[in-house]
Amino acid sequence: MLTSDIILVFISIAFILYSLYKEVFGPAFTFLLAILFLGLFNVLTAGEILAGLGNVQVAIILLLLSLGDMIRKTAIIEKVFDRLFRSARSYNGFLSRMMLIVAAFSSFLNNTPLVAIMMPYVHSWCKRNNYSPSKFLIPLSYAAILGGSITLIGTSTNLIVAGMVEEQTIFPNLKPVQMFDFIYVGIPMILIGFLYILLIGKKLLPDRKAADDKDRTSTRTYFIEARVRRGSYLIGKQIGKTNLRNIKGLLLVEIIRETHSIEGSQPDTVIREDDILVFAGDTQKIADLVETESGLVVPEVGMLSRAKKAEVVELVVSQNSTLIGKEVQEVNFRAKYDAAVLAVHRNAEHISTKIGKVELRAGDVLLVYAGAAFDSRTQLSQDFYFISRIKDYVKVENYKVYTLLVGLVVAILLSAFNILSLFHGLLILIVMAMAFKITTPKDFPKSLDYNLALIIVLSLALGTAMVKTRAAELIADGIISLFMPLGKIGVLFGIYLITTILAAYITNKASVGIIFPIALTVASNLNVTPTPFILTVAYASAANFMTPIGYQTNLMVYGPGNYSFTDFFKVGAPLTLLYMITTVTVLSLIYF
Repeated sequence: MLTSDIILVFISIAFILYSLYKEVFGPAFTFLLAILFLGLFNVLTAGEILAGLGNVQVAIILLLLSLGDMIRKTAIIEKVFDRLFRSARSYNGFLSRMMLIVAAFSSFLNNTPLVAIMMPYVHSWCKRNNYSPSKFLIPLSYAAILGGSITLIGTSTNLIVAGMVEEQTIFPNLKPVQMFDFIYVGIPMILIGFLYILLIGKKLLPDRKAADDKDRTSTRTYFIEARVRRGSYLIGKQIGKTNLRNIKGLLLVEIIRETHSIEGSQPDTVIREDDILVFAGDTQKIADLVETESGLVVPEVGMLSRAKKAEVVELVVSQNSTLIGKEVQEVNFRAKYDAAVLAVHRNAEHISTKIGKVELRAGDVLLVYAGAAFDSRTQLSQDFYFISRIKDYVKVENYKVYTLLVGLVVAILLSAFNILSLFHGLLILIVMAMAFKITTPKDFPKSLDYNLALIIVLSLALGTAMVKTRAAELIADGIISLFMPLGKIGVLFGIYLITTILAAYITNKASVGIIFPIALTVASNLNVTPTPFILTVAYASAANFMTPIGYQTNLMVYGPGNYSFTDFFKVGAPLTLLYMITTVTVLSLIYF
């Protein structure tokens, strides 16, 4: 029966879809207006709107992202992943390796923390290689979803379905869901999904600046010297057989060897220890070169690289500066300012002199690696003006960071075996991070993504409204009735379709709760085994690609990738169709 409350819910859903599709308002404000509308008409109470604030999954996602951000600032993750992805310099190379590694791990580990840990590295890799994160973050989320659908513990919806199977009474002799009941569809779909993204999906992905890069306007080109360190994997290799000439955003200009120089464009030059490589690049690429596992070191940084806290900043030499006419080495930046000059920009002029020999002029822009005492020592200085802060570095003892990483794995495993909840495990890790001084009680609240929290809480409220008013049940009954004349296979398609639609626009957990009893009833009416219907509900609710709000990992990459609502539909709808066809085909062959 179409009640007034159901009509109001449909109006809210239509507004949300229109606003997100046309990008009338941002996601958070769109949901706020829709839920406010339902609240004003008493469809939802204040308690129901705010109920999501007490949802453990919301807290877990925020804590995971915060923990990932803390670990990212230590640069340890970047160094670990650099070793895994060192040879992946091309788009296809990195995309392929990223998807396969994430899918493999998410089969046995919760996919949310995997995405939280991987996201910062994807951003860093994209900056170094001049790619937009928007070309990688949706595939990252999809790989985690595909991998999580292989096993019982790979995703929370599979566990929910397993729990509901044990509680159902329609089929008293139904066997419990086993760990690997999902592999028959899950494994083929990893291959299909991988090929789809690599061959088709990547062409549908947008090429946009990351959200945190939109206001970055510095395009100054600097020249920086990097020395080939002892034991570097570059030693003995020809330039043409390395990626040194193809690093996106950095140009190898020349090689300085003892008293002579070699053009960087000569591919047959063999690299030697202590060669000085001169690169040209913009601020961010130069800053990234300082800390990456590139086999190179920047001599000017020296002992400053061991500082517990450092940053790369841009300064401009003032007109009345006492530095004018002095060479960089004469100024002694390290002793005077707790800093080192990495490079000098002078109207794009190629300064061929060694950085220490550069004679400073008024208006020179300095790219500086600054230690913890830099701000206090330059507070009253009139020698230069601060322009921008390019990158922060937090130096933490390796054992502390590795302890957190191992602790995160342990927390996930303890959660998987129901020994300790993931929420409590993450809280313990946050306290450990404060004890290790990786973060502080003052900085911790700043690392929480409140915008994401608002979107999730309001999405849960919309799901509550759909269930409460029976709008979701009305939609489900209509589609099941539509597909019933097509027989068992047709009903499987119908169950998959309605489950994935509900999961896309409310939550996957709500869709399981709504469709699971309907699926069991349909199987009973058709007098067939309920297993394919149960697995269809599990796959359709977990494999959610069409909207950013349908799955937590999609939500996690939504803002950082600077995506629009339609980006997920364009890339995810074909993959959803492939998943639906594969699921119904495989299950039909096995069970019918």
